[in-house]
Amino acid sequence: MLKDKDIREPLYDFLEERYGKIRIIEEKTMGRSRADAVMVLPDLLIGIEIKSDADTYARLSRQVNDYEKYFDANMIVVGSTHALHVREHVPQTWGIVSVERWADTLDFYVIRDMQPNMRMNPGKKLELLWRKELLSIQKKNGMPAFRNRSREFVKHKILERVPRETLQKQISDELFERDYTLMGEEMRRFSDAL
Repeated sequence: MLKDKDIREPLYDFLEERYGKIRIIEEKTMGRSRADAVMVLPDLLIGIEIKSDADTYARLSRQVNDYEKYFDANMIVVGSTHALHVREHVPQTWGIVSVERWADTLDFYVIRDMQPNMRMNPGKKLELLWRKELLSIQKKNGMPAFRNRSREFVKHKILERVPRETLQKQISDELFERDYTLMGEEMRRFSDAL
C-alpha cells in the first residue's frame, strides 16, 4: 500500500522529466484547503492533489472547489486502488495520474491529460504571492508601490494594469525565484524586534 510520503519525491522526478523546467511548492494554503503541491511552470501554476492508497475522498469535493479558483490547471495523482473511480470525483479538465509500485520503483501512468481550467480567478492566484513578490511585479510594470494600501487594493491595481499573459509569466518568475531562507530570516528579525 502506497502512502503519500512514498509518492512525493518520485512524482516530482516524473513531472520534471515530463514538463522540463518546474518548481514544486509543497503544502500551499489556498482558500479553506491546502494543495498537496503546486507545480510552477514558466507561465502556468498547476495544482496537484495526491490521494494515496491510504486516503479517502471525504474532503475532495471541497478541495476541488478551491483548486479550481487558484490554478491554471489541476491534476490528481492516485494510488492504483483509486484509479478506476477517481474520474467520478474530479472535473473532466483535471489530469489523472496513477501510481503503483513495481519491484523497487514506482511507475506513473497518465490516465488523462489535464486541460486548461477556465474557472481560475486571477485575483485568487495573486493571493499565492508574498507582499514582496507583489511589489516586484509592481516595479516590473512601472507601477507605484502603494505602500499604505491593502493587499486587496494592490491586487486589484495589478489586475487592472498588467496584461494577463505578462502577469502569468511574472507570477511564475516570482515563484521560481522565491527564497524561503530569506523569508525565515525576515520573520526572525521581525520577531526579535517585538
